[in-house]
Amino acid sequence: MPPLVEVVDLRKQFVLSGNRWGEKLTVDAVSGVSLTIFQGETLGLVGETGCGKSTLARCILRLVEPTGGRVLFEGKDILSLSLRDFHPYRRRMQMVFQDPFASLNPRKTVFAILEEPLIIHGERNLRIRREKVEAIAERVGLDVRLLRNYPHEFSGGQRQRIGIARALILEPEFVVCDEPVSALDVSIRAQILNLLCDLQESLRLSYLFIAHDLSVVRYISHRVAVMYLGRIVEIAPCEELFANPLHPYTRALLAALPVPDPSRPWKRMLLEGDPPSPLRPPSGCRFHTRCPERMDICAVYPPGAFFLNPEHVVFCHLYGGWEMV
Repeated sequence: MPPLVEVVDLRKQFVLSGNRWGEKLTVDAVSGVSLTIFQGETLGLVGETGCGKSTLARCILRLVEPTGGRVLFEGKDILSLSLRDFHPYRRRMQMVFQDPFASLNPRKTVFAILEEPLIIHGERNLRIRREKVEAIAERVGLDVRLLRNYPHEFSGGQRQRIGIARALILEPEFVVCDEPVSALDVSIRAQILNLLCDLQESLRLSYLFIAHDLSVVRYISHRVAVMYLGRIVEIAPCEELFANPLHPYTRALLAALPVPDPSRPWKRMLLEGDPPSPLRPPSGCRFHTRCPERMDICAVYPPGAFFLNPEHVVFCHLYGGWEMV
């Protein structure tokens, strides 16, 4: 089965204003990322804060224009399209934002927020808009009697349901969930995660699910991609990644998870130092400055892909192979 979304060598550089000597500085926020997402699948994306997860997601949706690479949606390179030609694709890919407090217009009622995408995409019939707004509100667990209220009158969990409803009202096939539960109380997170799972099953949605909480990613994802300093370092089926992590960075992330069993030993794997600055990323493997298993080659050549099996790939010199860049 061909993938619904295929990302090929995607790159995004941000040019800063420069330093006191007039030198232009560039940030490699996303550097040569390739991945696939299939129909009805959730691909989890994890990594430290600032590694480029959200920028990657926004580049896929063209909320931020990439510097290079391709994004194929059902085989069509959407980055090559003009904004006019891309407009029909916009309704097929949507985003649920991280902050349910900042992502909703406080000056609009919930009904106005939910009907706005319909108006933008040409639905002029008020009766049809009202029916669709009420239907999606009920589907995400919102009381239709509250649609004339304003966002500040809702709790955090209810606001995130509004955000989910707004993303789904155009009936998309692909949804980016950018840390949709990180701003919510723990008691509410499970409700939102279960809602996303139910919606995926009933609507055959594909998710790119971004999170830094590995337990959340494990709960909702089919496959997981691990990102470090703008690059993917490992991709594998979810349970396989948690059972057999190959990349040293992946192992360090999983070692930070507490084990809820006092009889089992818990040994944390502490990494050296802080992540390098994206203004001046290390040569070779970008993780080599913190890696406890680094070799001389790691500082010279970026690692190539090693396939443990067709679905489990790791980019690390420990498993052989390197690429010239």
